[in-house]
Amino acid sequence: MIKSEKGFSLIEVIIAIALLGIIGVTFLSGLAVAFKSVTIMQERVTAESLAKSQLEYIKNQDFKDEYHQYRKIDIPSELTDQGYDIEWPFEREIIGDGLQKITVVVSHRDKKILEVEGYKLDR
Repeated sequence: MIKSEKGFSLIEVIIAIALLGIIGVTFLSGLAVAFKSVTIMQERVTAESLAKSQLEYIKNQDFKDEYHQYRKIDIPSELTDQGYDIEWPFEREIIGDGLQKITVVVSHRDKKILEVEGYKLDR
């Protein structure tokens, strides 16, 4: 008696491996995109926090005319080590008597990440 042997043919095995490979590559590509998105959002949140801190720091300083500069915040060393910086001197535009528009630019590894505008009123 000859036993009937059943199994997978070579073509079926190759197709199964190819499908697994396609699924694996798609999954890893999705993870890479998700990681990149998280990194960009983290960079943006950090830049926004620095810009808002700088604007608040300027608002708490005495009003400066166009010949004097506002002071820059002390950026924490862990952020400067990561390449974050605030451009200085700050761009100012005199809007009216006692009103200035302040522009703060935050960069990360010498690439401009965020530009935030705020207003300073002479009190």
